[in-house]
Amino acid sequence: MTIEKRRQFAGVPFTRRNFLQMIGTAGAVTGLTSFHLHAATPPASQRASHGTQTDALSKVGMNVNGEHRTLVVDSRTTLLDALRDHLQLTGTKKGCDHGQCGACTVHVNGRRVNACLTLAVMHEGDTVTTVEGLGRPGALHPMQQAFVDHDGYQCGYCTSGQIMSAVAVLKEPWPADDASLREAMSGNICRCGAYKNILAAIKQVKAS
Repeated sequence: MTIEKRRQFAGVPFTRRNFLQMIGTAGAVTGLTSFHLHAATPPASQRASHGTQTDALSKVGMNVNGEHRTLVVDSRTTLLDALRDHLQLTGTKKGCDHGQCGACTVHVNGRRVNACLTLAVMHEGDTVTTVEGLGRPGALHPMQQAFVDHDGYQCGYCTSGQIMSAVAVLKEPWPADDASLREAMSGNICRCGAYKNILAAIKQVKAS
């Protein structure tokens, strides 16, 4: 290739002046494109006024521990977060937040559920019971008292979920043998390993 051909770019003589002109033109085009893109995107205040997924709020009413409560929550709020963050019922614990540990177990219409796996807006008109609704100091639920009697807890983080499941298990059609009770409680994990004491507490209430 000759020197003359090497100094040409797209048929245009490649000189210092032409090179600077090309750089200037490219910069102007880039700036103009950026201006049009920015102008095509409405400001955040205008986007918010049209409503987005993050702005979607829902009103839900439910009976919680014997009291009617009305909440206005993001439509994606779990029942667990509604109880803890909106109603300050922090006895229900957030463990794995994936339905694997059972720490967030509550009763919905008498049946145990993992509160982290269901949305608050799904429970319009439902009756929800948390560990705070079972008993209170000086008037403990028999299962709460049995956990105290048998040291059915160590760190205590899983205890509320364990108690809520245990209360529900005694209303479910499980056989009375130990193996069946362990299976019925298998959705509730105790990282401290107090399973033997938890089983003793359940059997005490079952026998009463």
